[in-house]
Amino acid sequence: MTVEQFLEEQNKAIRDLHITGSESSWMAATTGEDEWNKKNAEAETAYNLYFSDPERFQQVKTYLSKDVNPEQKRQLEILYLKMIENQIPEKDLKEMVELSTELIGVFNTYRATIDGKPVSENDVREILIKSNNLEERENAWHASKLIGKEVEEKLLKLVKKRNETARSLGYENFHQMSFELQELDRNEVFSIFTKLKEISEEPFRELKLELDEELAERFGITIDELRPWHYADPFFQEVPPMKDLDLDPFYEGKNLEDLTIETFENMGMDIIDMIEKSDLYPRDKKNQHAFCTEIDRLGDVRVLCNNVSSDYWSTTMLHEFGHAVYFKYVDQELPFLLRTCAHTLTTEAIAMLYGRYSKNPVWLHQFLGLDKEQVEELTPLIEKSLRRQMLIACRWIMTFSFFEREIYENPDQDLNRLWWKIVKDIQFVNPPENQDYPHWAAKIHFTLVPVYYQNYLLGELTTSQLQSYIDKNISSDTFTAKVGEYLINEYFKPGALYPWNEKIERATGEKLNPQHFVDQFVTDK
Repeated sequence: MTVEQFLEEQNKAIRDLHITGSESSWMAATTGEDEWNKKNAEAETAYNLYFSDPERFQQVKTYLSKDVNPEQKRQLEILYLKMIENQIPEKDLKEMVELSTELIGVFNTYRATIDGKPVSENDVREILIKSNNLEERENAWHASKLIGKEVEEKLLKLVKKRNETARSLGYENFHQMSFELQELDRNEVFSIFTKLKEISEEPFRELKLELDEELAERFGITIDELRPWHYADPFFQEVPPMKDLDLDPFYEGKNLEDLTIETFENMGMDIIDMIEKSDLYPRDKKNQHAFCTEIDRLGDVRVLCNNVSSDYWSTTMLHEFGHAVYFKYVDQELPFLLRTCAHTLTTEAIAMLYGRYSKNPVWLHQFLGLDKEQVEELTPLIEKSLRRQMLIACRWIMTFSFFEREIYENPDQDLNRLWWKIVKDIQFVNPPENQDYPHWAAKIHFTLVPVYYQNYLLGELTTSQLQSYIDKNISSDTFTAKVGEYLINEYFKPGALYPWNEKIERATGEKLNPQHFVDQFVTDK
């Protein structure tokens, strides 16, 4: 069999498995029904088993050793990286999928309770953003963490199983394996994060003190009395509202779908077809988070949101449809294996680029409809809020990433205490009185997308680099077809044809350079 024939066979088989899995995953997330959770587990198992075939793996290695063209080589590399982690017994693959699916089912259908009444994540977020009732805030925060206890035991079982299989393949643990298979240098990534932590230490300390002074005044307590429930979300990953900046009232009577459509339309991108296939509003048993999924890599792209008219969900819509346009505008002539994003971090970068637009003064005037005087008055506050958000997000992603590395290094250590030690060290948040509780496990990413979170910060760094390049070389007017044309042709269209850092270099003229993020948000201007 020639390499052309082999790759054609692989693309067809993997496409069929991908479509089945994507459809069942979408149905599980939108219905919360056990039937779809089961079908999703079956589809994921079938997908992984395909990549576990040792004979097929040997064929890939053989073809990689031969003289093949660049497009063929990249497909073989992608197959090789996907197959390595699946070279384990079928029973182990099935056990991990079943555990993961069961846990995700819990997250999809779980609702916290306050005073005996079920509440959604939107309800908890609303309390933490707006309530001045300290008891209500504390109760809401604790309620949001109760799921941690529900999933802790099985999650740690899954972590240990992941480690066990990774070691059987010759890796230190699942974390180290995941970095290698994502084509990330773990030492380099954590070196970047450590350096960013050091560079941002004093700017973040100043920001945090200023923020804490505002919160202490708002709640009538001292700074030392501030606890996690005094911030705007359960993990301190979002910027609390500034006293003089509340964008939510500007969204009253606004349609988030229309705002999102108009934004992309101005940049020459049509998202109406994807809006029509999406599931954008909250209801019982539906996944309470937000994500984007590509079903067939031929334009069937869907977004799940739980929209209410607010700044938070407007930002989320722009973010998720940033993922969506990337998927949509990949060159559909590419083979299936290459007809997707170059890397998770490269699609996160586009999602974050669009997410930042909700804090762009031009966007607020042009799309949300604020008049010029309002925008001029709000601009200094918006810029300050965005810098706060980037520093808070940066430190939060580090917290998650450093902690997740520790989970896989030693899942038997006192993770509950370790969590609050890292939170205190990086985010400067005072822990609650009871630290002997798995508050950390309430974050779905440990279960749903393990060893993924580092890509958010790498994505933010890439976003700043892209924005810098666009401003200097394409147009200082962001919301134009010229900028959209650049993104489509230079960033989206090549799909996964190039490894992620080569792709960034081709699009911006240099490999990933964290200095752009530092100049934009860390250095005090």
